[in-house]
Amino acid sequence: MAARDIGHHPETTLNHAPRWHVRGPWVTIGVMLTNAEVATRLPARDLERARAFYADKLGLEPAEERPGGLLYRLGNTRFALFASIGAATGEHTQMSFEVDDIVAVVDELRSRGVVFEDVDVPGLRTVDGIAEVEGNYPSVGAGERAAWFRDSEGNLLGIGQPIH
Repeated sequence: MAARDIGHHPETTLNHAPRWHVRGPWVTIGVMLTNAEVATRLPARDLERARAFYADKLGLEPAEERPGGLLYRLGNTRFALFASIGAATGEHTQMSFEVDDIVAVVDELRSRGVVFEDVDVPGLRTVDGIAEVEGNYPSVGAGERAAWFRDSEGNLLGIGQPIH
């Protein structure tokens, strides 16, 4: 769809999601996305190198493949690695795995050669690769323990364990 096919401004009303005119009736964006599934896409400059990292270091194999892409399924979620000429900035967490025992996961991944990031900024500091993060979403827990590492392509990945 060309950019000109979308109205310039959403129509918003009090207590309603923005509505965009897209060649026809008004569509409420919130309704369209409320039941959508979310899936992460991570760039890979070298897809075979990335496949090897995810298999050897993380123990993950793609569930499906297509030219230029690998799809991984974990529980009810999925993520894909896609061939890209661009490089990940790695300046922020691009995807995170939620686990029940972060110490055991970090130890296992270290034994496979994964290198964890050292973080020491105001309000956040890792000790032995794991940070105690204050606060969390009320439905998730009271806080979180977290660790970060980079994949072979420079994507910054996280591991989190909610504190209940």
